[in-house]
Amino acid sequence: MTHYIYLVRHGEHQDAEHGLTDGPLSPRGQRQAALLADRLSGLPLDAVWHSPLERAAQTARAVAERLPSVTPESSALLFDCVPTGMTPETPAAYESFFGSVTEAEIDAGRAQMADATEEFLARKAGEVHELVITHNFVISWFVREVLQAPEWRWMTINQAYCGLTVIAQKKGRPWTLLSHNDLAHLPVELRTGLVDPLPV
Repeated sequence: MTHYIYLVRHGEHQDAEHGLTDGPLSPRGQRQAALLADRLSGLPLDAVWHSPLERAAQTARAVAERLPSVTPESSALLFDCVPTGMTPETPAAYESFFGSVTEAEIDAGRAQMADATEEFLARKAGEVHELVITHNFVISWFVREVLQAPEWRWMTINQAYCGLTVIAQKKGRPWTLLSHNDLAHLPVELRTGLVDPLPV
């Protein structure tokens, strides 16, 4: 019996390039979400969780349209956040990123991700399939947690819009990363959202 969690970054949202913090999915984001829904439509999902932000909620609804047996549920633990600040181990190249992030935001992000890890990475009994639609930094933190990498490493793990990451845990074993940022369901022109575009 295995507990599977399918981690997905929301689809591209309208005017994201103009710095808007939230909004509906762009036409490209709607296509990403529809293709993600097709990819997941054969899964026996037990639950669909999503961030309260509109772009994540709309992505979750696209999946639910093809899986009427599940009702998406919002969780404040899946809000976008910054889970750490600079640490002694963090490469200096990342220092500029934290220039506009306050200590209060970092403290809130750290507390949120501690609670999110405890909530979502808790092993459930039996065969379980859960979908979590959230944000880049949240997925990065979960992957870092599964790999037991140093805290600052979340900054080096990035996901494309509607990229699919799968983690799993068998009874008595640790969480395992099965796949990361799988984009097989998206044609090349829809593989957007990465800081560094893929070379192939």
